[in-house]
Amino acid sequence: MADSKRDYIWLFFKGAGMGAADLVPGVSGGTVAFITGIYARLLAAIKSVDVTVLKMILKGQIKEAWSHIDGNFLLAVFGGLFTSALALSKIIAYLLEHHQTFVWSFFFGLIIASFVYIAKQVKRWQLQHIVSCTLGVIIAVMITSLSPAEAQAQPWFYFAAGSIAICAMILPGISGSFILLLLGMYGHVLTAVNEREFMLIGLFLLGCVCGLMIFSRFLSWLLARFEQVTFALLAGFLIGSLNMLWPWKKVVSTYVNSSGVEKPLTQKNISPMEFSQLTGQDAQLGICIALAVFGLCLILALDKLSHQD
Repeated sequence: MADSKRDYIWLFFKGAGMGAADLVPGVSGGTVAFITGIYARLLAAIKSVDVTVLKMILKGQIKEAWSHIDGNFLLAVFGGLFTSALALSKIIAYLLEHHQTFVWSFFFGLIIASFVYIAKQVKRWQLQHIVSCTLGVIIAVMITSLSPAEAQAQPWFYFAAGSIAICAMILPGISGSFILLLLGMYGHVLTAVNEREFMLIGLFLLGCVCGLMIFSRFLSWLLARFEQVTFALLAGFLIGSLNMLWPWKKVVSTYVNSSGVEKPLTQKNISPMEFSQLTGQDAQLGICIALAVFGLCLILALDKLSHQD
């Protein structure tokens, strides 16, 4: 258990990495939690928030309740996550708007390295693991091939969106941000964060809490009983999510959102050469490859640091 100031500083930055990843459609904060070595502890801490804790609080046993849920750990991780999300939301929105190809390239390399990392957790690949991984690829490709919707931003839907998206946010390979896109709520949630609409942010976070309480228990059950098959499935999710992160895309159809802004509805992955021919823009292949390699090396560095801890 982490108990030094240095440990908590590291946990804060690991949480910050999760927050930054969760802002990007196609990337999961769960991936960052996994590669930084806090995934199992995070699930256990979330799952420990139960009736027992409520009884302790009602009896005035606040210190015992805090210890029961690994409160210092959760505070450090979620403190980093929310700080990062608030600080980087405008930056991420700007980069996705003006430098989308570079963003996708960086995370493409990051996800490839993450796949290797999680696949290594399967001690011996057998038929059941290959089938599970293939299923994960198919599910992720199907999800990332769906067309985004544009929802009416009713207050109650922030709660519903949070409870659904958080399930993906803690799954390596399935992007909570992309689930929000599919629900038509990504832009609304990002706007609420940027404009500090605290009531809507509160509803979204409450939904996240409720979703976490339920889904963390199911995921812990899976890992306890089918650990190796679950790892293979998660590895498949990562490979399948690369469909979303391919840097060069062709817009097939568009739609006008509730703000009157034209947005891509469906996109098709194309080669860098075809991208240049269609758009008349430089595909910037060299920079994109460099960013992908940097993302890959970053995961290797995080893996090394986590083993040192």
